[in-house]
Amino acid sequence: MTAAALQAAAAPIRKVEVLPVIYPVTGHFRFFPKPQRPAVFVKVTCEDGATGWGQSVPTHTWSYETVESVTTSLRDYLAPAVIGRNPLDIAGAHQAMNKAIAPSFSTGMPIAKAGIDLALHDLSARLARRSLPALWGRTARDRITLSWTVNPRSLDEAEATVEEGRKRGYRHFNIKVAPDPRFDVELAKVVRRLVPDCFLWADANGGYDVATALAAAPKLAAAGVDVLEQPVAANRLSGFRDMKKQGALPILMDEGVVSSVELVEFIRLGLLDGVAMKPARTAGLWDARRQMEILRDAGLIILGSGLTDPDVSLAASLLLFAAYDVSHPAALNGLQFLTGSFLKKPFALQDGALAVPTGPGLGVEVDEEAVRRSAV
Repeated sequence: MTAAALQAAAAPIRKVEVLPVIYPVTGHFRFFPKPQRPAVFVKVTCEDGATGWGQSVPTHTWSYETVESVTTSLRDYLAPAVIGRNPLDIAGAHQAMNKAIAPSFSTGMPIAKAGIDLALHDLSARLARRSLPALWGRTARDRITLSWTVNPRSLDEAEATVEEGRKRGYRHFNIKVAPDPRFDVELAKVVRRLVPDCFLWADANGGYDVATALAAAPKLAAAGVDVLEQPVAANRLSGFRDMKKQGALPILMDEGVVSSVELVEFIRLGLLDGVAMKPARTAGLWDARRQMEILRDAGLIILGSGLTDPDVSLAASLLLFAAYDVSHPAALNGLQFLTGSFLKKPFALQDGALAVPTGPGLGVEVDEEAVRRSAV
């Protein structure tokens, strides 16, 4: 059946269910002060019983969206906006959601909207009985190599953290840096000494001021860092311009790129060398795909990243990066820091990589009974 015929035959959305859950966190990670990672499952059901699953992954220490704000935004605003709509009209669903929760500088409540977006992509590809990359007309990689996150509280912990990653099969590493550049440079030296051939990626999460970032970048480069992500806060655009002009390291954006609208503007202004892509941050796959194409057309770097994604959100990231042939190791650290899964067949690490799902939809099967039993 053609795409047009499928869309014409699709039954409208009847129900959107919102199910918050908690994943236990193991080990130290700066964005989870409590040993738990909240996430919100979204189940979309059509009039004929067809279903799709999505997931929102709020991290309130990373952005303003909390599990409570995501849950209420989905239940009270976004779900009513898409009920009755054709589930295959994903562009129209985003228009409806953006009317329900309007943008400010960029997309409003993008992490919440990603939950519905992923569910609609899952449903669409299931109806077509194809994987998402196949539905997009793309040939996907079969594996995504991962990067191990190193964020020790002291340099004494750094070597043990790297060795733990190597024992689990990881060959590439990303370090959390800022605000102390002296610590950061020494950390980079430790990782580069222990794993001389790794791809070493430093992520400041906007934690440097501009002067510190400009002073730190050449030293991080000398210590063996390959790229520097989000050196200054998202609204310090002149700082990105100065970092790019300095040229000590390739400069990637993350937190500041939510929609393709500002991505185009930032490229025109010459503020970046690439982007650390996160479908969870971009309101889901619909705009993430546009951003991938924009970056490819501009000849810029694409790194695969995430928000410590579990289960469904992780599957979506793997499919996006595989479909667009992202070759650099991806900083998808859900398996590193989270325990437990709500999938019937959880993801399993294979020599520092994850197999890309190949089944219909997002390629994973949610254990609905377990989700409902654990919903909070």
